[in-house]
Amino acid sequence: MTYPIAVRSALVMWTKTNVPELSKVSVLMKQRTKVEETLRAMQHAGAGNLQVISDFDMTLTRFAHCGKRVPTTHNILDHRILIDEDCTQKMRALLNFYYPIEIDASQTSEQKLPLMVEWWTKVHHLLIQQNIQRDMLAQAVRESGVILRDGYEVFFDRLAELQVPLLIFSAGVGDILEEVVRQSRVFHPNVHVISNYMDFDDHGVLRAFKGHLIHTFNKREGALLHAANLPELQGRPNVLLLGDSLGDLTMADGVAQPHHLLTVGFLNDQVEERKESYVEAFDIVLVKDETMEVPNGVLKFITSGGGHAK
Repeated sequence: MTYPIAVRSALVMWTKTNVPELSKVSVLMKQRTKVEETLRAMQHAGAGNLQVISDFDMTLTRFAHCGKRVPTTHNILDHRILIDEDCTQKMRALLNFYYPIEIDASQTSEQKLPLMVEWWTKVHHLLIQQNIQRDMLAQAVRESGVILRDGYEVFFDRLAELQVPLLIFSAGVGDILEEVVRQSRVFHPNVHVISNYMDFDDHGVLRAFKGHLIHTFNKREGALLHAANLPELQGRPNVLLLGDSLGDLTMADGVAQPHHLLTVGFLNDQVEERKESYVEAFDIVLVKDETMEVPNGVLKFITSGGGHAK
C-alpha cells in the first residue's frame, strides 16, 4: 500500500500544531481527516469523558531490545526457579508451532480461534504440573529482562494524575503482569487488569487457572463480561485503545454507548505481510516503534481540552 507524498505532507503540516509525534516516520494512517476529527472531539470532551484500554504484551511492553525479543508474561514463567527444562522445551515447541498461526495474515480470526484455545490450554496444563510457588514470581520478573516501552512512566503517571481509568486487557498471565507493573512503580489506583490469573492453594502452589481462558481472539467476550461491569469506566464514552493484534480491536466492545474511539496499533513483526490489514483496521499504526511517544502525544492533546476529570 502506498501513501502519496501530498497526503504525508498534509499530515506533517497538521501535526506541527497539534500532535507533532504523528509526523514520525513510523506512523501510518489511512484516514488522516478522521483521526484529526476524532482527536478534536475527544479533546473538547476532555479527560473526564476518557478511558484508556490497552493490551499488555508487546503493546505496553517492548517487542524487542538490542535485537533480542523481550519476554511476554508467559515467557517470564520460563525461569529455572519456576519450571524445569522439559517444560521449557515443550512450551517453546508450542510457541514455534502456534505463534506463526496467530500472526498469519492469510487466516481469519475465526480460523485461528480454536487453535489459540488449544495453544494456551496446553501451556496452562504444563504450568500447573510444575507446582509453581507464588512467592517466587517476583524474583522471576526481576530477572526476566522484561522492559516496558520507553516513555511508559509519562503515560501511566499522566493517566493517574488526571484520574483517567486504564484498563489493561491481556491474554497473558495476570499475576506476572501485575508484578511487572508493580516493579516498574506505576501500579496506580486507576489501573485495572483483566487477564488469566493463577489459582494457588493454601500453601502458595499453583493448582489451576481461574475462570474462562482469555486469548488474543476472544477479548470481545471478556470485554462484555468484565469491563462493562467496572463502575470506574461508566460515564466515560471516549476510548483510546492500544493493541498489537487485530484481535485487540474488540477490547472496547464492553463500553456502553461509546461516542468516540481512537485505535492505535503497534505493528511489531512481519511488517510487509501485515501492514495493509493493520492500516485498514487501526486509525494509527506504529511500525517497529518501541516507544510510547505517539500514545503520549495523543494523550497530551486529548487531555489538554476543557473537560474535567471525575
